[in-house]
Amino acid sequence: MSVTSQSKRKSVTKSDRTIEPSKFARKVAAVAKDVNLFGTDGIRGRVGQHLTPQLALQVGFCAGLELGQQASAHQPFILGQDSRNSSDMLAMALSAGLTAAGLDVWHVGLCPTPTVAYLAHHTDAVGGVMVSASHNPPEDNGIKFFQANGTKLPPTLQARIEHRIKSHNPQPERWGHHYYRPELTQAYTEAIQTPLQSQVTFQGLRVVLDLAWGAATQLAPAVFTAMGAEVICLHDQPDGDRINVHCGSTHLEPLKAAVHLHNADIGFAFDGDADRVLAIDSQGRTVDGDYILYLWGKALQERQQLPDNLIVATVMSNLGFELAWQQQGGTLIRAAVGDQNVHSEMLSHGSMLGGEQSGHILCPHYGVSGDGLLTALHLATIVCQSQTPLSELVSHSFQTYPQILKNVRVEDRDRRKNWQDCQPLQTLMEQANHAMGDQGRILVRASGTEPLIRVMVEAQHPEMATQWTDRLVGAVAEHLA
Repeated sequence: MSVTSQSKRKSVTKSDRTIEPSKFARKVAAVAKDVNLFGTDGIRGRVGQHLTPQLALQVGFCAGLELGQQASAHQPFILGQDSRNSSDMLAMALSAGLTAAGLDVWHVGLCPTPTVAYLAHHTDAVGGVMVSASHNPPEDNGIKFFQANGTKLPPTLQARIEHRIKSHNPQPERWGHHYYRPELTQAYTEAIQTPLQSQVTFQGLRVVLDLAWGAATQLAPAVFTAMGAEVICLHDQPDGDRINVHCGSTHLEPLKAAVHLHNADIGFAFDGDADRVLAIDSQGRTVDGDYILYLWGKALQERQQLPDNLIVATVMSNLGFELAWQQQGGTLIRAAVGDQNVHSEMLSHGSMLGGEQSGHILCPHYGVSGDGLLTALHLATIVCQSQTPLSELVSHSFQTYPQILKNVRVEDRDRRKNWQDCQPLQTLMEQANHAMGDQGRILVRASGTEPLIRVMVEAQHPEMATQWTDRLVGAVAEHLA
């Protein structure tokens, strides 16, 4: 379904002069001068500290100037948000900045992040922006921009926006308008649902959805019901105080309990903005992004829709998955953590499937961005078309190597960024690699979205994984935290 802009709007009277930057703009530029605003997934941080409405307004203004350079009058900019208490405030600040830059804003309200990406791509929009901190706690929030093709901004474009924020920008000669357009979400749900409705029905499938009090609460139950499934919902109201709190894709215990209680065939857990999903099978086992990539990869492989049998995963993906996919005749390429890194490798190698262990899956056959709801629909489709329970599909896929991931909070930005300079940690990592040899691997990295150092150890034997995880975490806590 294509959506076009409304043509009945009146043009905005142009000013005959250029307005110099305000004291406010100079103040925000001064605050942002020495800060790298964009991380691995947009701008993200604690609201009121790193992320303020003043900053959001200036970000909206400068992004509007940069992305709208070739825009025609009244070409829209898509704006969506999750359910956090701060999302209204930040969305309005962004809209003020975008309209000040001369762009019309189509505010679709509460929606999953991929809705914004879809609408940016399938309308005549200049781009899109989502207000969400994804899986982060309620007190955080974030700003994610999309280009007109639905992809996230490349680093070069982010750098140009940051440069504008830290510089003085004259006021354009026209102003845009803000329009509330929640009906546009229907175009997105039709786009992900319609291609499957002619192929499969979910009749007889009992599904539990954990919606994390977040962005998917209004759309996911309706889509699964329309596909014929019996739907049971958890945390299915938008709640800014409880989004992601002990629920959703980062806390699977409630979903496991509900799948068992209701004797369900499958359970899906989304994060706060529903760009990722994890599943639970009828035996209570977690079906993470590695299993989803393997099962979806096999389905595409059988339909000859997977060029070179290639899947792009990340350095976090389990060694058991990699070995099993190679036995399937496939190739696995590992990218750095982050969906943008996965997307970049997919473009480089012509891959049609890639993703992260966390459940952020990209499949260009069906969507332009990582999409938890789309992924859940296709995994359910694989189950129904194969007439095989998810639990059985998982049992016949691969065995994971024991993998332990722990986080250490490191507030000091410089220490976190330059953790590789910590010699005691480097020495211990060398010892771990030597001790495990080809029976395991370690990965230490700084989170791009939270003030954390992440330590992952994967080993053939659980005792070895536990031992080295504890030692490495202790070293990070002692020397960096």
